[in-house]
Amino acid sequence: MLAHTLLVLTALVLAHGAPQERGDTDASSQLLQLKALVEELKNTTQDQADELKMVKDRLAIAEKDLKEMKDVPKIAFSASLGGDGLFEAGSSYKTIIYKNVITNIGEAYDDKTGKFTVPVRGVYYVRMTANGPTEKTISSVLYKGQQIILIVHEQPSGEGSDTASNGATFLLEKGDQLHVKLWPNTHIWDNSGRFSTITAFLLYPMPA
Repeated sequence: MLAHTLLVLTALVLAHGAPQERGDTDASSQLLQLKALVEELKNTTQDQADELKMVKDRLAIAEKDLKEMKDVPKIAFSASLGGDGLFEAGSSYKTIIYKNVITNIGEAYDDKTGKFTVPVRGVYYVRMTANGPTEKTISSVLYKGQQIILIVHEQPSGEGSDTASNGATFLLEKGDQLHVKLWPNTHIWDNSGRFSTITAFLLYPMPA
């Protein structure tokens, strides 16, 4: 509608010609007004076009951000040792299998093997908590493959029980496997209160 109005007004201006050619003061005044109106409408049309482009650009950015959010993998798990009592290692290392799965978004944790398999390269946060009677050493040792990357440890301290915890962020590669072991002659304890746990989740993916 605005473009049609602008076209009509432009035609009127061209039909009247320049004021000197008509010799009519009133017509000249009207012609000047028409010219001014045409310029104003041109400016309005350009402003609206600029505003429409800006809105389209913002919409494109919002759609891109939304797609990126949807494409980010959702990886998070928490599990506790489960059972009701001590889990002990003898004279050798013993793998801890956290059987009571609290959350396992992305299904990257296997409660049959106790292994967390990294599904996508990225920065992950991992935290472990270990509880046990204090007459014996408490330990939980996190491995990436065969490499120790995090340790929870508490020396004997007399009667009672104690809890130790540790956590860190790690850059992990797709296919890396994390698992937890007890050191020899150490133990942890758990019941339905979930005293001995592990948690890991993806903070953000990283390009290869």
